[in-house]
Amino acid sequence: MVEAKADAHVCAVRPALRHDNVTLLTRARVERLEIGSDGRSVTTVIVDRDGVPERYRASVVVVSAGAVNSAALLLRSANERHPEGLGNSSGVVGRHYMSHINSALVAVSKHPNPTRFQKTLGVNDFYYGSEDWDFPLGHMQMLGRSDREVIKAGAPLPAPGFALDYIADHAVDFWLTSEDLPHPENRVTVDRGGRIHVAYTDRNLDGHKRLIAKLKGLLTHLGCHPALIPNQLIRDGRIPLAGVAHQCGTVRFGNHPETSALDMDCKAHDLDNLYVVDTSFFPSSSAVNPALTAMANALRVGDHLIERLGARSAEREEVMVS
Repeated sequence: MVEAKADAHVCAVRPALRHDNVTLLTRARVERLEIGSDGRSVTTVIVDRDGVPERYRASVVVVSAGAVNSAALLLRSANERHPEGLGNSSGVVGRHYMSHINSALVAVSKHPNPTRFQKTLGVNDFYYGSEDWDFPLGHMQMLGRSDREVIKAGAPLPAPGFALDYIADHAVDFWLTSEDLPHPENRVTVDRGGRIHVAYTDRNLDGHKRLIAKLKGLLTHLGCHPALIPNQLIRDGRIPLAGVAHQCGTVRFGNHPETSALDMDCKAHDLDNLYVVDTSFFPSSSAVNPALTAMANALRVGDHLIERLGARSAEREEVMVS
């Protein structure tokens, strides 16, 4: 209500809309991209806006719809010159879908936990491996506090109310993330009816299980009930396939057109004016939220586009004048 959250609307969208040359369309869905007769440039963006088709043209087109929908858009835009989808001469568009291996875990403290805003601590001691495992395990961090209803949803049935209250009052919540390894068969496809499908099989589960074991080994040192160690992980909440918050990797960038869809500036190898700047470009997922990397890369590509278009930002004009 006081607009104190540093979200995209407050920090990015609204400041951008103050510029006369920025327009935001709502209730508009991009159906496909059309290319010109040369087969090398996107000429038209086909949009369904409240059920009415509209067409837009630009010298440069930037796609940023998320790793699932960006890949689906390029696949839906297949044509005679690009029969497998735009930017997909390598065959990698839609492949190598990654979403991280995450677990939400709850331990029970010996003492009440009155914390309201708990997500304040991260541990990367096992990020690159451990004394008994040479490969990366991942990242640990605190998670927002679980209330009685959250605990109840994940508790074994039946569970008495007083037990749920006790656990909720003493809960210490953790979020564990391990790297999701890229695999070509983890992929986004679009069927003839335009429906999006995601095929996914877990990879790197050994590392994630070891990360959970490391957390279990730490809990007794954190003041948790020793007698509850076998049961203190009330929920091992793997995020289901429908949870796509960390989606990445489906339009990967790289130096070689045979193995990647984008070049190092996130421009499609096969097209002269098509860029993809969301988390689709990731060749690997690391073991942390991809949002900050996506933001940093978008700014990097933005600088490239400023140079390509021969434009000057307001800041650069001000510096030149002063």
